[in-house]
Formats: sequence, structure tokens, C-alpha cells
Amino acid sequence: MLTFKKLTMKNIIKTITTLAWTCSILVIVYSCTIDEVQDPDGPSVSGVQQNASKGQLNELVVGIESTIRDGLGVEVTASGTMARELYLFDADPRNTGDLLGKDGIGLDNNSFYSTQQWNGSYRATKNANLLIEAASNTEFVTDAESNGYIGFAKTMQAYELIQVLKSYDRARLDVTDPNNLGPILDFNEAISQIRTLLDDAQGNLSSAGNSFAFPLSSGFSGFDTPATFTQFNRAVAALAAVYAGDGSSALTALTGSYFDLAGALDLGPNHIFGLGGGDQANPVFRVPSTPENVNNGDQIIVHDSWINEAEAGDTRVATKAAPRPDPSSQDGLTGTHETRLYATNVSDVEILRNEELILLYAEASILANNLGDAEDALNTIRNSASLLDYAGAQTADALTTELLNQRRYSLWSENHRMFDLRRYGLSSTLPIDRAGDQVYNVLPLSLIHI
Repeated sequence: MLTFKKLTMKNIIKTITTLAWTCSILVIVYSCTIDEVQDPDGPSVSGVQQNASKGQLNELVVGIESTIRDGLGVEVTASGTMARELYLFDADPRNTGDLLGKDGIGLDNNSFYSTQQWNGSYRATKNANLLIEAASNTEFVTDAESNGYIGFAKTMQAYELIQVLKSYDRARLDVTDPNNLGPILDFNEAISQIRTLLDDAQGNLSSAGNSFAFPLSSGFSGFDTPATFTQFNRAVAALAAVYAGDGSSALTALTGSYFDLAGALDLGPNHIFGLGGGDQANPVFRVPSTPENVNNGDQIIVHDSWINEAEAGDTRVATKAAPRPDPSSQDGLTGTHETRLYATNVSDVEILRNEELILLYAEASILANNLGDAEDALNTIRNSASLLDYAGAQTADALTTELLNQRRYSLWSENHRMFDLRRYGLSSTLPIDRAGDQVYNVLPLSLIHI
């Protein structure tokens, strides 16, 4: 090996010239070429686009399950703050500043709250696109197996795109070619195309045979065959139909899902978490406070209105929140309670559980003018929280008010409230926490858009 510090400049030039002349002779004599070598620790996209093995396809399935969790913590806390469900008391002043419009400040399209969910959802979406392409262009799976991969990928892609719509009110659906991205669509056009995507996925799943060629995590236990995963597909289809204002189609989709008025409220697939290498912990869990050790450094504080406006005896309050040993204050904000939504840092997070489906059934029934069915569904939710049956008027307006209230308490801090108020034109009813604060109900598009 040459040691340059021991050489004169003249010798350096002479050495370089000699090396260059020698290499040129070798090229002429041997016409050498260097074969491209794929790094086994960093596989390329092109390595799975054609004739991917089952092992490679299965790794893409794992990647989708993993990336649908990316940005989940910010998705929940940012939208929850904007909807006055919670405060996030930590070291970042944007959580109590930007998101609440402190002193009229606007939202930043290059801040963590606008980029993390967008980027996470689109990582999952692009992984799904890659799986669809790979499963369509390989000789190592049967047609039925290919349909299983594709039906799974399209369904998960649709679910993620719905989450984007809820937070940003628009979405880019076509991201197949990173060098030629499709347009960003408004809510109505995007939800229409997502509904078509879900129906296409259902068709794939119906041709996928009796079992998948790939394993799913324990989070999809009970939903890990083409038939049972189709139930999840139809649940997401019902969600999309309700968001499109199509109650009749939502009711039809629910009949093919795991919706059950008499069933367990927690039935459905889950995000799972772990502490091993390459995994991640539950991003919404916070260490609970005790009188001896009050957690003030990083805590989700329940908005006082959620506590104070709850119906007497509603067991969801005590289940999801707990009084703090001392009320916390930060940046002119105060809260008496903190989250108890998850027991540990590896607790599952529900993706779409039966409790939400019952509420979707109630909403779809109101949209379809089946008001008696809506009331029955709302009573199921009320009774599960130890509340008496609904005693208000059986009108669409009154039942919608009751629906939104039950969603407020059943789905607290799960990225629903901001969207619910926005789609019903009720964002202006939110409380102003400090003089000069603003109410925002949609996140700005990420600066990089993808």
C-alpha cells in the first residue's frame, strides 16, 4: 500500500500515470467487465420485481405489517391535540404551540406532525405496491397464491390511504412510479377510488383458495385465511362507504365482515409491538404516574372537557384515564387526568375492532334512514359502558349527535375525533384553551408530499 506522505509530488504523479497506463493495457488485453453484486444485507427493489421467491414475498408481507405502524404515535397525538382530546406534555413546544394555534401560529408543512404520518403511511403503501408487482410477476407461486398476496396488499393499502384522508383531507393514490407520481386527489375522488380498490381486493381474495401462502403476525389471528381476511376487507369497505356518505353500501359490506351486535367489542385485527431488534414499542403508551413518581416529562394529558362532559357512570372514563397525583401544567395548559389507554409499552393497538363497526352500523343506519336500527346499535355501545338506553328523540339529527358522542368516548385518542368533527362541520364547537389559540382540523401536506 502506498503511503502518500512519504512521496514527493513528482513521484505521486509518476505513480498515478503508471497505474493508469497499466490498467488501460489490462482492459485492452482482457476486455474485463465487473459483474454487479447484490448486497444480501440490503436487497434491491429490482431483486423482487421479477421471479421473487415465496420467501421474498413473505418478507414484503412482514414489511407491510411493520410499516403500517410507522407514524402511528404522531397520528394519534397530533390529531388528538387539534381535536382537544388531549395535550402532549413533553420537551417539544410544538405540541402545545403549533397544534393549538398558539397566538395564531399556523401549522408547518415540514414539521414532524405533518411529515411522520404521511411518510409512514406511504412507506406501507409503496411496500404494498411492490408486493402486488412481485406477486404478479413470479413463477414461484400459483395463481391462487398470487391472488392471496395481492388481495392482502390492496386491502392494507386501502386502509392506510383512508388514514391519510382522515388527517390530510386528500391523498395521493398513485405512487407506483416514484419518478412519475400521480396527482393528489381531494377527499371525494380519493375515497371513491379507495372503495374500488377494496372491491378489487375482495375479488382477489375470493380466488385465493383456502389458505394464504404467507404467515401473518399474531395481530391477525382469526383473520389469517383468505375467507377470514375478507371479513377485514369488508369491514374496511364499510368504513370507506360511511365516509363517502353511502349508508346502504356500508350496511351491505358489514354483512360480510365480523360486525356483531352481540359480539365482543374488541374483536378484530391488531397492531402488535415488541422490544426486539428491528421492532418498535407501542408509541401511545406512557408510563403511569404514582404519588411517589409523577411522570411530568413525557405524558399524554386528557383534555378536561372529555372528563367533565362525560355522562355520569360512563365506565370508559375510568378505563381510559386516571387522575394525576397533582394536576399538570405546561405552556399555560392544565389537565387533571392522564392516559391509561394501554397497559404496557407492548400492548396491542386495535386496527378496526367490532366496537367501531357497531358505531359504523349506527351511522350507516342513520344515513339509510333506518333510525330504529341505529338506536339499537347505540344502545349496545351505551350499555357496554354501563349507561342506560338512549332516551332522546328518534330523529336523524338527534341520533347523529348521540352517535358522535358515543364515538367520542369509545374511540378517544385513536385518530377519529378531528375527522368526525370536520366531516360533520362541527370543528368550530371545540373549546379554545388559551386566548389567541386557533382550531385547525386538517394537517398540511408534507413538504415533500411522499
